[in-house]
Amino acid sequence: MTEAEHATGRDPNQAGRGGAARAARSATPAARAVVGNAALTTDTDPPSQPPGGAGAGGAAAPRAAAKAPARKPVNGRRAVDKAATGKATGKAATSRAARSTAATGEAASGPAGAPKAPAAARKGAKAGSKPEPAAGSGPAEPGHSDFDWDDEDSTALRQARKDAELTASADSVRAYLKQIGKVPLLNAAQEVDLAKRIEAGLYAAERLRCATDGELDTQSLRDLRWVLRDGERAKDHLLEANLRLVVSLAKRYTGRGMAFLDLIQEGNLGLIRAVEKFDYTKGYKFSTYATWWIRQAITRAMADQARTIRIPVHMVEVINKLGRIQRELLQDLGREPTPLELAREMDIAPDKVVEIQQYAREPISLDQTIGDEGDSQLGDFIEDSEAVVAVDAVSFSLLQDQLQQVLQTLSEREAGVVRLRFGLTDGQPRTLDEIGQVYGVTRERIRQIESKTMSKLRHPSRSQVLRDYLD
Repeated sequence: MTEAEHATGRDPNQAGRGGAARAARSATPAARAVVGNAALTTDTDPPSQPPGGAGAGGAAAPRAAAKAPARKPVNGRRAVDKAATGKATGKAATSRAARSTAATGEAASGPAGAPKAPAAARKGAKAGSKPEPAAGSGPAEPGHSDFDWDDEDSTALRQARKDAELTASADSVRAYLKQIGKVPLLNAAQEVDLAKRIEAGLYAAERLRCATDGELDTQSLRDLRWVLRDGERAKDHLLEANLRLVVSLAKRYTGRGMAFLDLIQEGNLGLIRAVEKFDYTKGYKFSTYATWWIRQAITRAMADQARTIRIPVHMVEVINKLGRIQRELLQDLGREPTPLELAREMDIAPDKVVEIQQYAREPISLDQTIGDEGDSQLGDFIEDSEAVVAVDAVSFSLLQDQLQQVLQTLSEREAGVVRLRFGLTDGQPRTLDEIGQVYGVTRERIRQIESKTMSKLRHPSRSQVLRDYLD
C-alpha cells in the first residue's frame, strides 16, 4: 500500500469517490440536495450564492423583490438640484481619481519598497534632465576604449550575473508567497462544505454528459450548468487555500537538484490530485490527506528531473535506503561502513551494493573550473586513454605500406587469401569455409594456398623488411 492508502485506509485504485463516475453512480444526499435546490430557482439568472449555503433564500429573493413598494418620483426642481449636485460630486471624484492614478503611476515606476528620491532629484527629473550612467554599471558601448575586460573582470561579471539571477529568483518566491498569503485558511467545516460543492459539480457534469437530446428541459440545463460552475469555483477555493501547505513541504526538499519554484509547482500538481480524490466522509482533514499526494508528486519529480542521467523511481528508492543505512552505520561504527557491512544490513549481495553506489554518483562537468583563480578546467587533468601517440600512428602507417608492397610480390589469389584470412582489409578475419565460398573452392584447397603463401612470406627477402617492426 502507498502512503496515500495509509492516510485514508483505502486503495488508490478505488479512491475515485471524488471522480465524476463515482459521483454519478453513488452521489451522496448532500450532492443531490444541492442539485435539487438549484432546480427550485425560479429566477432567470443564477443566484449569487451556492444552493447549499443559500437554502430557500435563493428562491425567495425574487418574491421579496416583487413585494417591495415602488419609490415615488421626486419633483422636477429636486431632480435638477440632485443632478447638479451629482455632477459636481462626479467632477470632484474624477479629480481625486486622476490624482490617485498619477500617484500610483509614480509608485509603480520604481521598485517596490524603494525610498523616495530627494527633492532635488525629483525636481531635476521634472525639468527633463537625464541621469548620468553609474560608474562600472556595465561594459562600454562599441567603439569605446576606456574599458579593457580581462579575465578577472569577466569572472566578476559572471558572478554579478549569477547574483542577479539568484536575486530575481528570490523576488519571484517572495511575490508568490505574498500572493498566496492573501487567501485565508479553512477550518474543517469549510473544507467539508467545499468538498460537497465539488462533488455536486462532478455529479452535475456527469448528468450533463450522459443526458440525451430532449431529456432535460432548459431550466434543468441552466441549473446543472450553474452547479457545475459552482463546483469549479469551490475546487479553486480549496486549492488556493492550501497552497501554503505545498510551500511548507517543498522546503524540505531544497538543495537536491531542483529549484524551489519547480518543487512548488510539482507539489501543486499533487495538491490538485488530492482535491480530486478527497473523500470528506472519512472524517480526515484535507491537509492530512493532501500531504501524502504532495510528497509523492515532489519525490517523483525529483527522481525524473533532478539528475542529469535519469534513474528509475524504484532504483532511486533503493539508493535513498542505502544512503540512510550508510549514515546510521557511520554513527554507530564511527567510520565509513564497508560494502560487506552494507550488504548485510540490506540483505543483498556485496556486488549489488557496489553497483548501487555507482548508480548514485553524480556526473561532473568537464568544464568545471579548478582552483581559486578559476583558470583551469577539470578536463585539462583527465587523460585520454584512447588517444593515439603520434609516433605509433606513423609507425603503423609505415607498416601498412611495407605490408602492401610485400603482398604485391604474390599472386592475386594468394594475396587475396591472406587478406581475407587475417582481416587486413576490414579487420574481420574469415574462416577457411568463408574464403572457400568466395573463391568457389573447398576449405582444404584454401588451407593449401594459405600454407604455401605463408612459406613464401617467411623467406628473408620478404620477411626482413617486416621484422624491423616487431621490436
